[in-house]
Amino acid sequence: MAQLYLKQLLAGRDFATGDQMAAGMQNFAYLVGDLDARECVVVDPAWDVDGLVAAAAADGMTITGALVTHYHPDHCGGSMFGFDIQGIAELGAKCGCKAHVHRLESDGVRMVTGLSKSDLVEHDSGDKVRVGGIEIELLHTPGHTPGSMCFRVAGLTHGEEEALLAGDTLFLQGCGRVDLPGGDAEQMFRTLNERLATLPAQTLLLPGHAYGGEKATLGQVRRTNPTLQLTTLQSFLRRMG
Repeated sequence: MAQLYLKQLLAGRDFATGDQMAAGMQNFAYLVGDLDARECVVVDPAWDVDGLVAAAAADGMTITGALVTHYHPDHCGGSMFGFDIQGIAELGAKCGCKAHVHRLESDGVRMVTGLSKSDLVEHDSGDKVRVGGIEIELLHTPGHTPGSMCFRVAGLTHGEEEALLAGDTLFLQGCGRVDLPGGDAEQMFRTLNERLATLPAQTLLLPGHAYGGEKATLGQVRRTNPTLQLTTLQSFLRRMG
């Protein structure tokens, strides 16, 4: 049986060190793969591609692909606030790998990164990406953007059954904004209260930003995240403006 490799990396601390903008954004990137095959993918590679590749290499891992939660430049590269951010374009050039995206997010990813359709692998919800013997399930979780995805992976060894790499869909405190282009408050409400509500309480939540913390079980987050206490659409819409 394949042995899961899962590493959480915080921008400004574990990579992109010295980059004040990256540190201020508090982005997480993740390495997910198979320790036996020595292969991994990067979830949301942005800011410092060389640093992410070096982090994988330090563990004896080779990067074979990227998974993109959504098209915002702080997660996949591009221009933001007048700054150019490295991302999947630079990773593809360095490692010769493609990026996996939801088909509803493909246009946005190509728009901000300048990549072509042939550089991406488009997916639907429920698709699975394999890295060695490790299987990663792709879940469509719209709301923050039309094609936002979370990534579900099993095989943790610390008591949790599985991990959910949630991007900007859900943080330990709060959820992703819905007032940016492509945001949809009603879709976000359904994502949080229907699509993610069926996941086990012991699932380890690994968010896209360190807003409120770095990791916790979904059971803990459901008890302490004020956004998840809004159980009616009307109350959620009022909170999200």
